[in-house]
Amino acid sequence: MRLALAEGLSPLFQTQLISLIMSLTMKPIGIYFEHPEWFKPLFAELERRGLPYEKIDAAHHLFNPAEKESRYSLVVNRMSSSAYLRGHGQGIFHTAGFATHLERIGTRIINGSAATAIETNKARQLSLFESLGLKYPKSFVINHASRAVDAARALRFPIVVKVNIGGSGAGIIRFDTLEGLQAAVDNDQIDLGIDQTALVQEYVTPRGGNIHRVEMLDGKFLYAMKVFTTGESFNLCPAEICQIPEEQSAEFCLTEAPKKGIQVEAFTPPAEVIAAVERIVAAAKIDVGGIEYLIDDRTGDVLFYDINALSNFVADAVNVVGFDPYARFVDYLETQVSAVAVGAGKDELATA
Repeated sequence: MRLALAEGLSPLFQTQLISLIMSLTMKPIGIYFEHPEWFKPLFAELERRGLPYEKIDAAHHLFNPAEKESRYSLVVNRMSSSAYLRGHGQGIFHTAGFATHLERIGTRIINGSAATAIETNKARQLSLFESLGLKYPKSFVINHASRAVDAARALRFPIVVKVNIGGSGAGIIRFDTLEGLQAAVDNDQIDLGIDQTALVQEYVTPRGGNIHRVEMLDGKFLYAMKVFTTGESFNLCPAEICQIPEEQSAEFCLTEAPKKGIQVEAFTPPAEVIAAVERIVAAAKIDVGGIEYLIDDRTGDVLFYDINALSNFVADAVNVVGFDPYARFVDYLETQVSAVAVGAGKDELATA
């Protein structure tokens, strides 16, 4: 009889009833994050719209695996792979379990467990590129520094050793000769990072000194940036502007380039690159994120080299790309909250 009552309502009245249920039952949006500064624009936009949200400290967190329902309408996962540089490495590994838990109890999570697994594992990123038939710098994956020389012998120098869980360009060292690499190994100077896994990868000179980041939202192209490097960089990461390891700033991110006086410009990548990036984010189940690539100066090949499920968006975005990406992001969050609420409303109608 209850189902019959729901089915007897006019579509307009059903929509109004669902909207009423949404307004009465809407839970806050959970923003799960670790960096104290990066997401202030997101919080400001949520507050401007009067959307209820709660900050979740990813660095000092607990959850109960026995709970059956989340206190949040959805959770936005903004955990950073560079958290260990701020003494919060435990949050990286904790996030995998928390995301899995949320999904098990039916909570919508923006950039869930699959995206987290890709974001925090460069070896998985290379495997994903390979599965999609996309080109990337020639690489080997090692789990002990003693194998770095073996890997490098099969590569063209210069090479870089890049930690598997990095972020902000951390943990990347360039070697120009096999002898130099061997000396670093012999002197125990190779750090494989917090999961003791690293890439040994050919260093590729980017054509024109440009690296590129394509930002995606809801599987669609949002904007792209071209970053003009100094030509003296030593890695292929968002912090490529860094000159040498000793001068590297762990807090630097490609998205902060305008603040650092680095030249950036908005551009539209070729259609085939956008299509490739769409395939990457779909396979990685990334709701919002940036994909980075360069053009090999020797061959002209497009080489993908990094997948970022964490998007801070470019600084001074209105002047750089012509709009506020945080406003677009919150538009998307509103649609996701509405979808969750409509689904809950229909369940209420079916059992009212």
